[in-house]
Amino acid sequence: MKIKNIIFCTVLLLSLISCGVYSFTGGDTGNAKTLQVNYFPNNAPLVEPGLSQRFTQDLQDLFLRQTNLSLVKSGGDLFFEGEITNYRVTPMTAAAEQTAAQSRLTIVVNVRFYNKLDEKKDFEKSFTHFSDFDANDQLTGSVLEGALDEIFERITQDIFNASVANW
Repeated sequence: MKIKNIIFCTVLLLSLISCGVYSFTGGDTGNAKTLQVNYFPNNAPLVEPGLSQRFTQDLQDLFLRQTNLSLVKSGGDLFFEGEITNYRVTPMTAAAEQTAAQSRLTIVVNVRFYNKLDEKKDFEKSFTHFSDFDANDQLTGSVLEGALDEIFERITQDIFNASVANW
């Protein structure tokens, strides 16, 4: 009986120790300690005020929540820069009398990622996502905020996955 307790405690202890190395977010920052996210200017033909600031902040917030990296203004071990290259609203589904029943907001962000500790992981890539909304709604206020929440959550998660989750 005493041997069973010792074996059980050993297995439990080893299980707990091994879980300490695992990241539930799936992010592997390696030996990186710092994160630098430069301002992402809006170079899209259609400019939405505040879009650049919001995207930059959302990307910083995601990494700070899901990693133990410290945000720095320059010299970061992991470094992001880029620009918003497209912001467009298009009609999607047709309704009676040739009017649109839904519209789609699509945003494209070009990202350059540099890992100063492992240059093989560097990339430049475009990330895009969309949000559909009722065509009778104006893309302002809560409709715009909801669309941006959905789009930026997806794009920032895709950037996270591509850079540190190795997806």
